[in-house]
Amino acid sequence: MRKLPRGAGNHRAAQITSAGKKEKTIQYDNVIKAAFLCRPNRFAARVDIAGQAETVHVKNTGRMRELLIPGAEVYLAASGSPGRKTRYDLIAVRKDSGLLINIDSQAPNRAAAEWLAAQGFDRIRPECRFGASRIDFFMERGSEKYLMEVKGCTLERNGIGYFPDAPTARGVRHLQELAGAAQGGYRAILAFVIQMDGVSRVLPNTDTHPEFAIALERAKAAGVRVLCLPCHVETDSLAVLPGVVFPAEPNDLPPTR
Repeated sequence: MRKLPRGAGNHRAAQITSAGKKEKTIQYDNVIKAAFLCRPNRFAARVDIAGQAETVHVKNTGRMRELLIPGAEVYLAASGSPGRKTRYDLIAVRKDSGLLINIDSQAPNRAAAEWLAAQGFDRIRPECRFGASRIDFFMERGSEKYLMEVKGCTLERNGIGYFPDAPTARGVRHLQELAGAAQGGYRAILAFVIQMDGVSRVLPNTDTHPEFAIALERAKAAGVRVLCLPCHVETDSLAVLPGVVFPAEPNDLPPTR
């Protein structure tokens, strides 16, 4: 099987024990706690580190308005890049309910790659050009060809995950490409990596982006499967829970209307 790239930055592959099994995870180095102050733009936040205000890089350009509120407990990982303007990356937020959410937008693809590597495919190729888009993964198993697009879920309400947290024209385009692939004979999958504990289901966030919900329904009708990958999240790690096996049951999202 093709070995997937390990990536770069302040996280690495590691091993943790969960439910008696060893699972690969994304591990962050030199993590510290801080308090969120404000977000001057999509890429930066001001935080309080032991009484000192500092600007940090936000590893997610989504809105996350329900998470990044003044006073919120956040976790920062040292960037590991000498000479960078910001010393830390903001990687996780704890909600008032106590739920810890990983917000690193690079984590879902890396977690999915680790998970796919254990699913018995003959070939796995990341970043595959298909139509007018790049789909996250192309896989082969025997004569079957697969395309899988990965989305990270960071929005939780009453124990259910929702996607997206902001309008995403790119997400709609990916669904349209997956629908075309399914009709063309590929096995097409939309995978949600759920970046928090205790959530195993993701619904379309119809109020925020009804077009995504409509595109999802059309994609499912065309044969696209929806897969949810529940995770265990700690302040310095994220891992897909053991026991999730490919392929998933088709269409585990209910109709949007």
